[in-house]
Amino acid sequence: MGLSKTIWTNPTEFLRNQQPENPVLFFAPQAVQATARRFLDGFPGLVTYAVKSNPGEEVVENLVAAGIRGFDCASAFEIDLIRRLAPEAAIHYHNPVRSRAEITYAVQRNVKSWSVDSASELAKLIEMVPAAGCEISVRFKLPVGGAAYNFGAKFGATEEVAVELLKTVAAAGFVPSITFHPGTQCTDPEAWGSYIREAAVIARKAGVKIARLNVGGGFPNHRSLGIMPDLEAIFTTINRVASESFGADRPALVCEPGRGLCGDAFAVAARVKGYRDGVHVFLNDGIYGSLFEFSQIGIIDRIEVLDSQGHKRTGAVHGKIVFGPTCDSVDRLPGDVPLPDDIAEGDFVVFQGMGAYSTVTNSRFNGFGDLGRCTVLSLKL
Repeated sequence: MGLSKTIWTNPTEFLRNQQPENPVLFFAPQAVQATARRFLDGFPGLVTYAVKSNPGEEVVENLVAAGIRGFDCASAFEIDLIRRLAPEAAIHYHNPVRSRAEITYAVQRNVKSWSVDSASELAKLIEMVPAAGCEISVRFKLPVGGAAYNFGAKFGATEEVAVELLKTVAAAGFVPSITFHPGTQCTDPEAWGSYIREAAVIARKAGVKIARLNVGGGFPNHRSLGIMPDLEAIFTTINRVASESFGADRPALVCEPGRGLCGDAFAVAARVKGYRDGVHVFLNDGIYGSLFEFSQIGIIDRIEVLDSQGHKRTGAVHGKIVFGPTCDSVDRLPGDVPLPDDIAEGDFVVFQGMGAYSTVTNSRFNGFGDLGRCTVLSLKL
């Protein structure tokens, strides 16, 4: 379902007037633009957007309006999306493994920045990508904690391999750079500090002065009540450690947040299908829908419950077992979800901070998954 053309004041107004039977995703354009400006004002380098987290055209258009001029793409679809909506934007193709067909397509679409974490993939890039003016960033990994899950389990070279890759990149005539990803929803600034120090070690051992250091994504959005992500502390750490570690050879800095840019610009409202015996809550959305990521990194507890007329439920809050709409027993939100005791069938359960990985992982299993979309001035209920 496409984004509605009507702009509502907030989710409450829409839910009270429309009484949707399917879950609804609410988008606040000013929220994503405000977050973009926060990054542009605070991060000491180029801010790009990881399209994979939410490829909605409304997201990309509002980021461009706010001043974002670079995008991290991982597929031909995402490259085409950005070339259509932001033709002059820089595209970083930082999925480290690509087929030859994908490489050919990206070259034709004027992609100039690539990442790599293995000798076999680097050989393909050297063979197929014109070196002049093209950047190859060597991606490495560390056993660093503080993130919701570890990106290094799939991508990233060890220090020893990264050194050899960087030497080869420079010798082949490409612009040599380094990149990393500290892990999703990373709240510890020192995770970036550790990676930046190691990047400097890799560059020195390779004997290569790198042009840029891409500090990846991982920037958190607001998922927990009372715990606001301190993005400025992360920016400050990145800036300080980059200067300390590289000195006069400090490279230009780049970041590629996805969740950190779009996460807090959306909320999802799911409707209560049933409240079974005061124990189990059944929603019309779940793990096979827009709430998929809860099973991967835990639940968002920024939750409010409205009755069918838009009034907030105020009963005592206790943990409840919550299931999605499908017939699969796996379709259960993790742990006990904090919900008011006076919750009832027909109520709306509103999850804030749902901009990242809510649309792209939504399936149609069991015939469910129809997700309405609505634009609002504010996400405040």
